[in-house]
Amino acid sequence: MRKYSEVLKFLYKEIPIYQTQGKEALKFDLSKMKAFAKKLDNPQKRIKSIHIGGTNGKGSTVHIIAAMLQVNKKRVGIFTSPHLKDFRERIKINGIYIEKDYVVDFVNEHFNFVIERSLSFFELTFGLALQYFVDRKIDIAIIEVGMGGRLDATNIIKPEISVITNIGFDHQEFLGNSLKKIAKEKAGIIKSGAPVIIGECNKEIDDVFRKKANDKKTKIIFIDKNLNKKFDTDLAPNYQRLNINLAEHVITHLKFFKVSDKEKKLALKNVKQLTNFIGRGDILEINPRVVVDIAHNLEGFVSLRDQLLNEKYEKLHIVIGFVKNKMVNQLLPILPSSAKFYFCSPNIDRGMNLDKLCDIGSKMSISFKSFNSVKLALNKAKENATSKDLVLVTGSTFVVAEIL
Repeated sequence: MRKYSEVLKFLYKEIPIYQTQGKEALKFDLSKMKAFAKKLDNPQKRIKSIHIGGTNGKGSTVHIIAAMLQVNKKRVGIFTSPHLKDFRERIKINGIYIEKDYVVDFVNEHFNFVIERSLSFFELTFGLALQYFVDRKIDIAIIEVGMGGRLDATNIIKPEISVITNIGFDHQEFLGNSLKKIAKEKAGIIKSGAPVIIGECNKEIDDVFRKKANDKKTKIIFIDKNLNKKFDTDLAPNYQRLNINLAEHVITHLKFFKVSDKEKKLALKNVKQLTNFIGRGDILEINPRVVVDIAHNLEGFVSLRDQLLNEKYEKLHIVIGFVKNKMVNQLLPILPSSAKFYFCSPNIDRGMNLDKLCDIGSKMSISFKSFNSVKLALNKAKENATSKDLVLVTGSTFVVAEIL
């Protein structure tokens, strides 16, 4: 494969990818990732890292921490998923995407191993990130868990700090149908010698984390939410306040880097510019105002609703679609019932059937119409909106991706 486009075709079509194919692409087992890392001479052992798991806010927390360290003149690698516009969003150093040529060379070099061992898209991508970070001599990598924690491919690392943002209901078919079961899976990233920071206290599950930290003989820190603190930031401040607060605590507990309050404040004003962070409360158009947000589960929708309370508009138009297995009957009622809804389905195998979504919507007291594509839904919403209205695109990463 000589061209980047050929490599992308291989990545998306020839190896299993959960984001578009669903559970058929998933096999939770660290053995293949460990074998791949060994072939690469264990790059995860040659870099410092921070490991970030949880249900919501992982990507935001990753980028906020990265911004603070970048202002502190550090070379910061980011590994996150999924991507929205460009595969290379997943692997960045100081906001700059991995080079296309590097991706091509790496995949070609390890092609036979990938095929013979049936590596997944995520395993291959994570191995690529680790090798890239070593080759580019970063100061620290911030690694986002893909799903769960205990058996996630990223869990081969030995981080300086582990972080669990929060625990909510998502991916229950893989992680369990109770908060305690989900917490046990996510607690799997807690390791000896690396303190763990918990972003939100929850009496129902806090003991799960305490027990794991005790078993690993490591320090555990539950942070104060500090909801009243004001932040001057280019992010949606109400929506992101918990993630910002958590990021500040992580920075404070890093032993080997000292970031000043002045540097933190400067970073918060420029998170998007410093890290190339997209998809969370981004304003795409002004007249009418079009905002995209990748909220896709219960806690994400609650945060989105709270942010909407701080927005000024006359009418709200919501372009929304989901992937299969989402609890739509629980999610839709969280959003303002006075809004006009434009139902659609992302153009992937995992996209929720539009008829099913309409059937759920018909049982609620909301006004909606359905459209055969995300773009058609957005175009109709913009056509119906005035300059004083707000158009929100949400419900799934893949719905937002089609707009971006």
